[in-house]
Amino acid sequence: MAIRLDVSGMLRQAVPTGPDAAALDALAPQLVAAVASFESRRSAGVLGFRELEAQAAERARVLDWAASARRGLDDVIVLGIGGSALGAVCLRTALLPRDWNARSSEQREGRPRLHVLDNVDPRSVAGLLDLVDLARSRVLVVSKSGSTAETMAQYLLVRDRLAKAGLTAREHLAFITDPEKGALRKLAAAEGIPTFDVPANVGGRFSVLSPVGTVPAALLGLDVQGLVDGAIAMRDRCTSSALRENPALAYAALQWHANESAGQGAHVLMPYSDALRDLGPWFVQLWAESLGKRRADGQHVGPTPIAAVGATDQHAQVQLFMEGPRDKTVTFVDVESHPDDLPIPHGDGAPADLAYLRGHTFGELLRAECRATAAALARGGRPTMTLRVSQVDAWHVGGLFMFFELATIYAAGLYGIDPLDQPGVELGKQLTYYQFGHPEWQGMREVWEALPASDPNWVL
Repeated sequence: MAIRLDVSGMLRQAVPTGPDAAALDALAPQLVAAVASFESRRSAGVLGFRELEAQAAERARVLDWAASARRGLDDVIVLGIGGSALGAVCLRTALLPRDWNARSSEQREGRPRLHVLDNVDPRSVAGLLDLVDLARSRVLVVSKSGSTAETMAQYLLVRDRLAKAGLTAREHLAFITDPEKGALRKLAAAEGIPTFDVPANVGGRFSVLSPVGTVPAALLGLDVQGLVDGAIAMRDRCTSSALRENPALAYAALQWHANESAGQGAHVLMPYSDALRDLGPWFVQLWAESLGKRRADGQHVGPTPIAAVGATDQHAQVQLFMEGPRDKTVTFVDVESHPDDLPIPHGDGAPADLAYLRGHTFGELLRAECRATAAALARGGRPTMTLRVSQVDAWHVGGLFMFFELATIYAAGLYGIDPLDQPGVELGKQLTYYQFGHPEWQGMREVWEALPASDPNWVL
């Protein structure tokens, strides 16, 4: 089992914009400062995502509850948005067979389907609730604050459907929320609804290894302990301020250097694996919401993450990566072993010009395309790095989650910003609440009325 980061394609030996040995040496004071910033946050107790041992008791409670709660379930439904949803989607895609929800109960070995409602588009909400039998479902309401407008609107609809079907909330709902406060915590206490704690020092986009991710994982019978073990192994590798000894710091530093020194602020994550395709959107939220900030000095900083998947996007985005603006880095994820690999047939009737495929497998072809794309980008002077993963299983997925979470905190230290807040999101939330008459946000009226109105002369 291993996760290795190859950064050769980011360095001067490979691309003209990369740092050479002297430039890497010159980064040492900033790396030390970034690690010091990390340690300061850790000491302050705000990096709860890495304190996985402290969550052991709650994890045990999750596993005990799930072992009985999943009996007789056909469907698990997650109501959540952003960090409350993306991790569960990634876990389903990575650790369950392809098209899990389309498989029969026998093919799923009696385990439930997993649906994630991460939007309030009525087409999606109505479509899912019309599809499932709530009597054989468990609905997970995931909101740390208990006030997320999208999630709570979904919750109210589900409550209404349960009541009309004569079903009790206690037997068909579970809440994943703050340990002490919020509307969900009050409802749980009043109605005996099973409730699991998101640690107060774990933010939404860092919460996949908390009950936000482990409750749906446990209900599906996934290897929760394997996820945690892989994350702990990665965490313990990533403590040094020396670039060669800390892969998460190396990733953060080289991406930050590419952005700051060469204007390469578009950071592509491109797994060559359908199992890891939903790692991309999870990473996009983590990297974007944590690092896109206005610094204390007023400067706007941060990279723009982009999700791609190989080999699919060789025929979509790679043309842009190769010959478009030189504003991107590409990180490949190369999976070394595919337990369900398939040989490529070459029967007697196959065309002679396909003989080169004889004796190879689909997994070999996918890995060859990964190496070829990396080589082509390097030849074009485009910076790349590669995460090599032995295989896609719980241990490696947990390690990848922790790798990117740690890299995010290190990168924040280099950018000089707070990775744990999201002030740029708040105004939109407040204006939404204002439009719906939320009593706490009626003071936004003046802001709303001062916004530029739509000009009918430019409605085309």
